[in-house]
Amino acid sequence: MPVRAFILTSLLQISFFSGIMDKYQEQPHLLDRHLEWMMTLLLDIVRDNGSPPQLVHLAFKFLYIITKVRGYKVFLPLFPHEVRDLQPVLDMLVDQNPKDPETWETRYMLLLWLSMICLIPFDLARFDGNISEEEHTRVPTMDRILAVAKCYLVVSDKARDAAAVLVSKFIVRPDVKQKRMADFLDWTLSMISKSSFQSMEGTVVMNGMLQALAQLFKHAKREDCLPYAATVLECLDNCKLSESNQMVLRKLGMKLVQRLGLTFVKPKVAKWRYQRGCRSLAANLQAQGSVVQSQMTTVAANEADDEEEYDIPGEIENVVEQLLVGLKDKDTIVRWSAAKGIGRITGRLPKELADDVIGSLLDCFSFQETDNAWHGGCLALAELGRRGLLLPSRISDVVPVILRALTYDEKRGACSVGSNVRDAACYVCWAFARAYDPTELIPFINQIASALIIAAVFDRDVNCRRAASAAFQENVGRQGTFPHGIDILTAADYFAVGNRVNCYLTISVYIAGFPQYTQPMIDHLVNMKINHWDSVIRELSTKALHNLTPRASEYMANVVLPRLLPLSVGTDLHTRHGAILACAEITHALCKLAEENNSQIICCLTWRVQSYNLNTDYPPFPVRMLFSW
Repeated sequence: MPVRAFILTSLLQISFFSGIMDKYQEQPHLLDRHLEWMMTLLLDIVRDNGSPPQLVHLAFKFLYIITKVRGYKVFLPLFPHEVRDLQPVLDMLVDQNPKDPETWETRYMLLLWLSMICLIPFDLARFDGNISEEEHTRVPTMDRILAVAKCYLVVSDKARDAAAVLVSKFIVRPDVKQKRMADFLDWTLSMISKSSFQSMEGTVVMNGMLQALAQLFKHAKREDCLPYAATVLECLDNCKLSESNQMVLRKLGMKLVQRLGLTFVKPKVAKWRYQRGCRSLAANLQAQGSVVQSQMTTVAANEADDEEEYDIPGEIENVVEQLLVGLKDKDTIVRWSAAKGIGRITGRLPKELADDVIGSLLDCFSFQETDNAWHGGCLALAELGRRGLLLPSRISDVVPVILRALTYDEKRGACSVGSNVRDAACYVCWAFARAYDPTELIPFINQIASALIIAAVFDRDVNCRRAASAAFQENVGRQGTFPHGIDILTAADYFAVGNRVNCYLTISVYIAGFPQYTQPMIDHLVNMKINHWDSVIRELSTKALHNLTPRASEYMANVVLPRLLPLSVGTDLHTRHGAILACAEITHALCKLAEENNSQIICCLTWRVQSYNLNTDYPPFPVRMLFSW
């Protein structure tokens, strides 16, 4: 076939892939059944010696697109990894130009391919044969692969990530770790020590070294990494990555720290962890709101097993301290990595030390801490609860914190922060629903249910409303003890709470028809929403109070209005505006209610004016407005 016709045919086949990629972008798992034949077709082009270089690079470009859509971890096992592929792929990779900006996809895919070929169960020395004295300049295959990995760990493109994957699979080989692991770790630590995150070049080098170390300590055996873990941790401490402005370096530092911590402690599942017995959704739904009496195995081991002594290295304290500091980082991805590290390491600690970690974690919820600390603390609590590491004895300490986090909203200038904290608090409630037996949460059910309903209906951000709705649904299904759970879910499901006006003016009225939620919803609007910095929220809150007045007219007249009158003459303009509007809306609603009942609104409010103790001829504006009827 002529070269031009071959290129045209191949391009037509490759263009078909782009259509498949667009089709499966939203649901990438549906692409799995097509991956093998697409890879085979593209690698046939690469393996064909007659394929021009431009077509080879194009084939790798489309392989990268497939990898990006589905993820390299799913794509990696599909690479052919036969013995005959080692030398051609290594030669092809050596021939590449690491600085060519047009062909980085080729280098990325070749490194991933080589990382899969490295798993062949043969000693790499067998590929070198008998090297005679005349061929003493010939480099062994092991050294060639290691040199390629080192070369691409210091580049600034995507190939650096693939080189880290190659290192994690190559260094852990039995023949390589005996001869090259110590030297490679020395090289990485020396590169980190020489580099500075203050310069762009130093940042690139440190990124590659940290990725390689993180991948290596993840995939290597604990006994192989343990002799070097303390040295790596000391080098990491000297780098002071927490002071870096580069989010990626701080994230990789958290990732490496937690994996070093997992290396220090034995890979043993804690016997003291809480284990919920029954997790059947059908059983909970059949209970129809009653407590599901499921068999629990909270402490399956006897006291001797619980008190089993084993040495915990002193470095663990350093690791946990760094992770707790990482929970307060300014970037979410760093806090999330630290939270996962807290959960993983706590699961390997004795019960007393784990409780100390939880106590230190609860310090993140002080009002002197920033919203970052609250968010990281919520993520860590969710991880601990999900893993059964937050024992029922600690629930009474955690629930009040989560209830505050569900309404966390700190004003900063002309706006506020805290939406991520509220979202993470919903995640905690979702995790607790799956982790604990209903009997453990019975004392806190009404508080949690009311807080989730308030967040699902009255939160300013749609992602928080939907997170609260999902957490409420999970509790209704898993716990089966939320009052009127099924009825509320039909009105406040994930999609219904997407419209904020509908939540404030329609859904709230329906939910307020259930007595358990009426007063908490009204109190939240009065305490948290009528003084909100967003004028739209203030106006919607007052309209919601108008609609909720028929549900609790006496409470509105006897409690809410007297609370609003002093606020209507306060110094804060947002509070004054919201209080005046709320007084007007509630009075209007009471007036309409009085007309419907053929009674007079003045009779309902006269004694309140006396209790306000007005001794002037010109009372404050809200009172004059109330009695203008």
